[in-house]
Amino acid sequence: MLRLRAVCPFSWRAFQFRSCSCKPLITEMIKCTDEGQIFDLIQKSKAILSEKQVECAFNILWQFQKQKTSFLKNVECVRDHPQFITLHNLATSQTEFMNDDTLVNVLYLTQQCATETHDLLVEALVTEAWRRLERFDINMLSKFSFCLANQHLYFSPLMGKIADIVHRKLETIEDLRSLSILMVNISSLISQHFQDQLVNKTEHLFDTIDSSQVNVARRIVKFLRNIKYSYYPLLERCNTVFLSNMNHLDLDSISKILSLYHSLQFHSFEFVKMAKKRLTEMISLFNHPHSFVKLFVALGPMAGPEEKEQLKSTILLMSEELTSQQALAVMGAMEEMESRNSHLNKKIASILHKHLDNYKPIELLKITRALIFLHFQNKELFVKLRELLHSYLKISVIPSEISILVYALSILPSPYLDEVEISRIEAVLPQCDLTDLNSFATSVLRWIHYDRTYLDNTTGKQLKLLQKLDHYGLQRLQKCTNLNLLWEELKSLKGDWFAESLLEETVATLHRLMDEINYKNVAEIASFLSRTNYLSTLLLDRIASVVLQQTEKIHPFAILPIILPFSILNYDPPQSDEFFGICVQHLNSYLSVLDPLMLVFLGFSLATLEYFPEDLLQAIFNIKFLAKMDSQLELLCSSLSMRVQLRLMELNRAVCLECPEYQIPWFHDRFCQQQYNKDTGSMNGAQQQINKMLAEVLGGTNYVKASVLTPYYHKIDFECILDKRKKPLPYGSNNITLGILPKMHWESNTQITGSTLPPGAERIALEFLDSRAFCRNIPHLKGKSAMKKRHLEILGYRVIQIPHFEWNSMALSTEEARMDYLRECIFGEGKS
Repeated sequence: MLRLRAVCPFSWRAFQFRSCSCKPLITEMIKCTDEGQIFDLIQKSKAILSEKQVECAFNILWQFQKQKTSFLKNVECVRDHPQFITLHNLATSQTEFMNDDTLVNVLYLTQQCATETHDLLVEALVTEAWRRLERFDINMLSKFSFCLANQHLYFSPLMGKIADIVHRKLETIEDLRSLSILMVNISSLISQHFQDQLVNKTEHLFDTIDSSQVNVARRIVKFLRNIKYSYYPLLERCNTVFLSNMNHLDLDSISKILSLYHSLQFHSFEFVKMAKKRLTEMISLFNHPHSFVKLFVALGPMAGPEEKEQLKSTILLMSEELTSQQALAVMGAMEEMESRNSHLNKKIASILHKHLDNYKPIELLKITRALIFLHFQNKELFVKLRELLHSYLKISVIPSEISILVYALSILPSPYLDEVEISRIEAVLPQCDLTDLNSFATSVLRWIHYDRTYLDNTTGKQLKLLQKLDHYGLQRLQKCTNLNLLWEELKSLKGDWFAESLLEETVATLHRLMDEINYKNVAEIASFLSRTNYLSTLLLDRIASVVLQQTEKIHPFAILPIILPFSILNYDPPQSDEFFGICVQHLNSYLSVLDPLMLVFLGFSLATLEYFPEDLLQAIFNIKFLAKMDSQLELLCSSLSMRVQLRLMELNRAVCLECPEYQIPWFHDRFCQQQYNKDTGSMNGAQQQINKMLAEVLGGTNYVKASVLTPYYHKIDFECILDKRKKPLPYGSNNITLGILPKMHWESNTQITGSTLPPGAERIALEFLDSRAFCRNIPHLKGKSAMKKRHLEILGYRVIQIPHFEWNSMALSTEEARMDYLRECIFGEGKS
């Protein structure tokens, strides 16, 4: 370019003059009312068009396209027009002479016209922009990064150069709109430290944007999703922007925000409630599959029964027009909705079947999982799915893709792997992270179980593969030196293999990296302990210490996951009063804005630990809150809704029994009646043994009562009564069938039968505690079982808990030893 200026100075001056005198033609272009008039002007003026006029022509053509209903069809017509090709060639020849704004604008507008990525003009514009990159202002840089993102160049050296420029100039950037675009586009290339700098800068600039800047807020949330960081202060502020603009949000915006929140596991009851209302109003507005499928996916999982039926009936009418991707999206939503509409299920499955060859491995997994979850039966479809999965598996070399394919095969009916496929798995194991290894192990265990159940032909190859998985899993943990990278692999791990083979080594690794636990990751490590039921006093003490030292940096939304392992595992750290006191105090200013279900779970977790903060309880047990919670329950799936209701009942019971001075009424009789009348559970083997032996120890079946309901609906395995001389007292009648729990009639059980005891008599509750009542690694009683014991003692019982590890121990291997054990527990003596 510099050589051209030196050799032809007159031409350069003439070009500059021509650029300055281009306004009349631009004025004519602006007056055009359709593409045809623009193209006529191009044809007449192509010999003299300047780069500014070229930019103007692109811009006006793009404005026309945005106004069209059939967007893609019109873009194709424009792109194939002879004068568009002329315009395109003119722009290509003028690239060097365009100023910075024109260069980036033409690139942007060219891409909007759906020009191919490898197009000569696009290549020329990108190359020229790369040369000028350092001198671009922040607005041009953001627009150029957007153009690169459109070409999926997220990991290119050019995007890396942009990230470097942003890093160097970050302190001087004051435009959050441009910065938010850059943040999203460079998010795949930046370090943890740079991520933190961008988050801090965004917080600093947030108040500079208008409250109507929905797109800026959405890009900030997208950036947080990209870097996998649920940074609550920013999420809250963005959420406030969305809420204040809800009436102006369209379907596309609401759909994207819901998806981002789901990925970040950020729950905003107010946003979901308002989004549901807004989306429900849109049901009758869309009659084209492209829009209606978006609505179906966004609204379906949270819609009420009437809206769900309306959505399903409409999508059924449109089903013949659905593309392969739209059918996939609908099937995913139907899985979330737990659809039982067999006609719709069959219709969508038939569309998926027709397009099955076009789906990628991850999409085949989604289809397989949804079909299995919805109990869909179609042998031909499953055979085709299996064939495709096997064919992909034989050629795939990417570990994560192979793990997806193997997992999908394992959940299909009649799963199997041949030797070639097992060898392919073994070949990629050294490259696998813990997530992939866990997926493989889950699949292999499923095959082993299937072989044992149906074929009784478990092969040594599968067991050897499990051993190799153990080896590589342990090796990866031992080599890990970064807690945050470890957490990325741990956060989704679950299942028998991880618990049996890797849990101990994982905790040892966490102990090794314990100094890296800080206010940013403390909630994540706490949630890991909650999920695994592993009592590590070292880690829990470290968690408590971090909270005490860095409380102000921890968002109140993180308090629930932090408290949860202490509650579940029944552990009080050193300075427990100060620790729980600070947690509760940190929450107080947020009680009015926390989601109802989070407040309920918080209240229950603290109650398990014998903490009953009055402000929190008063915030929960009032008519306004309970009405708000009822409206939220309508937005939840049935399983989560039931869990919330159970936790509220258990919290209500705990407060009534342990804090009667708060005068909070018991209002769960009807709920408990409905739940316990559904109970058709049966005694397990140990309970049947204990029932039989208790009858012998006490002197007959009429001296023991099984499956008793107490006031406030605690259920206990066995009850007996001793008089003041420790002699058993008989019940009036006791018709127990071994192995079957008696039907519970709440009317006769809301009060303990014969609750008036003779003077000096005591009522005894005997509970058999299986492994679920204890921490995974040590025989330490978990929180719920400890709380139940407290409650039964408040109700007047002497509680005898029979741990499974004692009942099944070698010391109690004979019937006589077990009888002596029961006598000792009840009477305090080994022999009668």
